[in-house]
Amino acid sequence: MRTKVKVVTIGGGTGLSVLLRGLKKYPLEITAVVTVADDGGSSGKIRSDMNIPSPGDIRNVIAALSDVEPYLEKMFQYRFDSGEIKGHPVGNLMIAAMTDIHGDFSTAVKVMSRILNVRGTVLPTTNDIATLNAVLSTGEIIRGESSITEAGGVIDHVYITPSRVKPNEDVLKAIEEADYIIMGPGSLYTSIIPNLVISKVSEKIRESNAKKIYVCNVMTQHGETDNYSVSDHIVAINKHVEENIFDLVIANSREFDDSILSKYHKEKQEPVKIDQEKIEELGIKLIKNNDVGIVDNNTIRHNADKVSELIYDYIIDDKPTMIYNKR
Repeated sequence: MRTKVKVVTIGGGTGLSVLLRGLKKYPLEITAVVTVADDGGSSGKIRSDMNIPSPGDIRNVIAALSDVEPYLEKMFQYRFDSGEIKGHPVGNLMIAAMTDIHGDFSTAVKVMSRILNVRGTVLPTTNDIATLNAVLSTGEIIRGESSITEAGGVIDHVYITPSRVKPNEDVLKAIEEADYIIMGPGSLYTSIIPNLVISKVSEKIRESNAKKIYVCNVMTQHGETDNYSVSDHIVAINKHVEENIFDLVIANSREFDDSILSKYHKEKQEPVKIDQEKIEELGIKLIKNNDVGIVDNNTIRHNADKVSELIYDYIIDDKPTMIYNKR
């Protein structure tokens, strides 16, 4: 009998990293599937100059799952602020160097994961150069991940070019073997869904018998999810997977003070509303909790420890015949 369940997390950016810092404390076999479609900042420049997938989101996830001295992780995440390498984190340059040495991006990620003693497996969704495109409700097409949010339009759907972009076979195998698949938190159209529109990934998710969990964002994101409720996030993912896939959604129910929300209103962001009736109509179990979202240094973010605890408790209730022991 296995004493660990296999959990596949799907996403990118800082959202997935926050979740993983909590999940790695539990006896779970974690595989993180990470988008490589970023074309802005350091990642975009390395991608353009070296013709490799974007390393930034991969770097953040490796750091989140690493089990090394804090100073080593701090160095890995350190971003230079002067000279020709200004704006580049050390980790991005290390991943790029390993890719050059081994001639393969996935191999570079595996090597860096060993160096930083990662608790789990980190997988890029593809080893190919992938460009994310968004089709707005007006029919206008926005090309490039970094341009989508800036466009500020209503997104209908996104897709990847070129069409020949191939999925990482290890990703497909991980999805097949997963007991649970977790998506979010993170930018809906530029961190989570880009993974799902890589060839065969959505198909494998639909075919999987794993329970599917969505960790909903606490705040809306201007240019991506303006005025979105919890169910709107779910429906957007379902649209790209072409099936109603989720068994559980975890959402924040805390009401924040106006003093905190005022700065978010300036950025055209607001708390994501829980529309429980619509969620129930989708046949999805809802866990709403006041501690999912917290305020840290006047910034609203997910409480990694609480979200991970809720997920772990759900797994225990779902698989009572298996043995679990917290670290």
